[in-house]
Amino acid sequence: MSGAVFYWALVLAQLFLAAAGLIGVWRIAKGPRAQDRILGLDTLYQAGMLLVVAFGVRTGTQQYFYAAVMIGMLGFTSSVALAKFLMRGEVIE
Repeated sequence: MSGAVFYWALVLAQLFLAAAGLIGVWRIAKGPRAQDRILGLDTLYQAGMLLVVAFGVRTGTQQYFYAAVMIGMLGFTSSVALAKFLMRGEVIE
């Protein structure tokens, strides 16, 4: 019984994370400002990272967790770079 509940909870979590990713894509496309697009990108990479984690929990393999760490590191770095670009107009001084 508890195995079925855990399975359906993971499926539901993946559906909600996919919906969050679609909302992030919508915010990137719709705008209207650059700050809104950056927040949409943050939402998209976080939802994608958590979707990979949920898939890793479902399959039970560690490679998905390594991929999620890489997505998180690259997403955070890109968010910092975009924020610095919006504030100063350049990334590398």
